[in-house]
Amino acid sequence: MQSINQRPVAWWLFACCAMVLATLLVGGVTRLTHSGLSIVEWKPLLGAIPPLNAADWQVVFTQYQQSPEYQKVNVHMTLDEFEFIFWWEWAHRLLGRLIGVVFFVPFVWFAFRGYLSRSLWPKLLGFFVLGGLQGAMGWYMVKSGLVDDPHVSQFRLAAHLGLAFLIFGLMWWTGLGLLARRRKASPGSALRRVQSEGFALVMLLFVMVLSGALVAGTHAGLIYNTFPLMGASLVPADLLFLQPAWRNFFENQITVQFDHRMLAWVLFLLIPVFCWRAIRVAPRARYAALSVIAMLAIQISLGIATLLHAVPVALGAAHQVGAMILFGLLIRLNHVLRL
Repeated sequence: MQSINQRPVAWWLFACCAMVLATLLVGGVTRLTHSGLSIVEWKPLLGAIPPLNAADWQVVFTQYQQSPEYQKVNVHMTLDEFEFIFWWEWAHRLLGRLIGVVFFVPFVWFAFRGYLSRSLWPKLLGFFVLGGLQGAMGWYMVKSGLVDDPHVSQFRLAAHLGLAFLIFGLMWWTGLGLLARRRKASPGSALRRVQSEGFALVMLLFVMVLSGALVAGTHAGLIYNTFPLMGASLVPADLLFLQPAWRNFFENQITVQFDHRMLAWVLFLLIPVFCWRAIRVAPRARYAALSVIAMLAIQISLGIATLLHAVPVALGAAHQVGAMILFGLLIRLNHVLRL
C-alpha cells in the first residue's frame, strides 16, 4: 500500500523538476538577451499581472528609464524594444511563481489524502523553504544591477543558479527514492568506494555549474573564443594580474574562463572512468552509466560550440540546460548504485 501511494508523489516531484528545468531555460535566455533588469520592482503576487494597456506599458517603461541599464546602455531603446526584454523577464518570474503553485497545491492534496509518510514531511517542507529563498535570491541578484553598474553580481548569479540546481537535485533524488525497490544485501567495499566516488563527482559537477555562473556573470565567454587553446597558448598570460591574487578566480575574465575549461577537462576524464567502474561493480547500472556518458559528450560539444560562436542565445541556453540534465543523470546513476 505504501509503495502504491508513493508513486504519484514521485511523479509530482518529477513534474516540479521539469518546471525547474524549464525555468532554467527561460532564465538562460533572459540573461543572454540582456532582459533580466527590465523589471525594476519585485511584487511577488501582483507582479504576475503584466501590463494590460498602453498606459500600463508606459508606466513600466518609465520605471525602466530611471534604471542604470537604460541610462548607460539602452538610452535609445524604444517602447517596442523594451517590450521584448520585458516579456522574457516576466516569463522567467512567472515560471518561478508557477513552480510554487505546482508544488504547494498538490502538497496540500497529498497531505489531506494521507500520501505523505512521516519521513517525507521535513524534506517537502525543506523544498518549500528553498523555493522561497530562491525567489528572494533572484530579486537580490537583480537589485545588484539596479544601483550604479547595470550588471548583476556574478556572486549573486552563482548563488541563484546554485540554488536552482540544489532544489532540482534534492527533489529528483527524493522522487527516485520513492519509486525504487531497495535491495536487502549490504554493499561490498568495492561498491562503497564507487558510491563515494559518485558523490564526489556530483559535488565536482556542482562546482562546475557555479564556475559557469561566474563565466556568465563576468562575460568571460566572450574572450578567447578558440579551442582547445586560449588564443595561442594552453595557459594564457595575465591569469593572476589582479591583487590580491584570489580576486582573479572570481573577477578576472581570463582566469574565470581558464578555470571553467580546466574543470571541464577534469570531468571529461573522470566521469567515463567512474561510469566504467560503476558498471563493473554494479552491472544493473549499465544503462544509467551509458546515459551519463552520452550526455557528457553532448554537453561538452555544446560548450565548445557556445565558446567558438561567442555565446549565441540558442547555444548558450542549451548549454545551461544540458548542465542540469547531466547533473540529473549523474544523480540517477548514483541512486542506482545505492539500490
